[in-house]
Amino acid sequence: MDIATQRLHNQYITRPRRGSPADLVAALGAVQAQEYPFAKWALALRLRTQTTDAEIDTAVDRGEILRTHVLRPTWHFVAAPDIVWIQRLTGPRVHARLATYLRNFGIEKRTSIKAATVIERALGGSRYLTRQELRARLARAGITLDGTPLALVVMYAELEHVICSGPRRGKQFTYALVSERAPKAREMPGDEALAELTRRYFASHGPATVRDFVWWSSLTTADVRRGLDIIKARSVEQDGRTYWTSRSTKAHPHRGTRVHLLPVYDEFLVAYRDRVAVPHGPSSYTLGPMKHALVIDGQVAGTWTTGRTGRVGLVPVRRLMSSERAGAEAQVARFGRFIGLDVRMT
Repeated sequence: MDIATQRLHNQYITRPRRGSPADLVAALGAVQAQEYPFAKWALALRLRTQTTDAEIDTAVDRGEILRTHVLRPTWHFVAAPDIVWIQRLTGPRVHARLATYLRNFGIEKRTSIKAATVIERALGGSRYLTRQELRARLARAGITLDGTPLALVVMYAELEHVICSGPRRGKQFTYALVSERAPKAREMPGDEALAELTRRYFASHGPATVRDFVWWSSLTTADVRRGLDIIKARSVEQDGRTYWTSRSTKAHPHRGTRVHLLPVYDEFLVAYRDRVAVPHGPSSYTLGPMKHALVIDGQVAGTWTTGRTGRVGLVPVRRLMSSERAGAEAQVARFGRFIGLDVRMT
């Protein structure tokens, strides 16, 4: 079994999905969204209908897609109906990791609790405030924070499913109350939520290992094994590892586009702890921090960059065949349609 090929298929990269951006996010469970402009491209490249940067902005501003800290101490997109049950399931584990950072900055838990209360009151009545505006409200309440300590306390309120993203104000992000932004968010008891997240991950990200899902979700190994048991997942042994898939997932031969321009922090690259199937460490290619990945036949073949001159530059680690270069040019043109520019490849 070609693990990389199956992941490309299941992640909707070689079989783009019908439906809206929010439908896609729900199918994937959550999508890492640390670099917002390119996180939007990660969604668009997986959708069958040509989708623009502005259209995904609209989905975010309407609250169909929410951006918040969930699964791990980093930004993710989640579909509005899913934010509460995913946060309740994974939040305690992320809280445990966050607590270390809070202690390192000398922030006591009672301060975080008080700050969350102040923030909740400040945002009531569908008021949308930026982080700096929240900082001012906290200062009035006697809580003086800035920089990383402020970000950590705001993250605490997110993990308590009190706040999430509001509509953007120009290029600034705002915060809103979860209760107002996602009034129809679903609630699920523990095992049902565990089964649902397990099913979505292995259906959309599989084949994957237990270690992969532990990394992606922050759940414990015991929780993950229980989730696999509940959904009666299927396993296969390969290269000394056990890979799991959803029972409904079928193996698919490679079809469609061979060349892909994946953005930094794309799920195809960051959703796995074991990197044997898709190696992307410093010994295998020149990726490195804050670089986008040129992927050919499921393997990283270099990087790509964008510039202000309407150019996309490829930095392959080997000489590209003519068919591969043609495939890259087609993907550059698609990226150009996404951002609304006539983009050329260099």
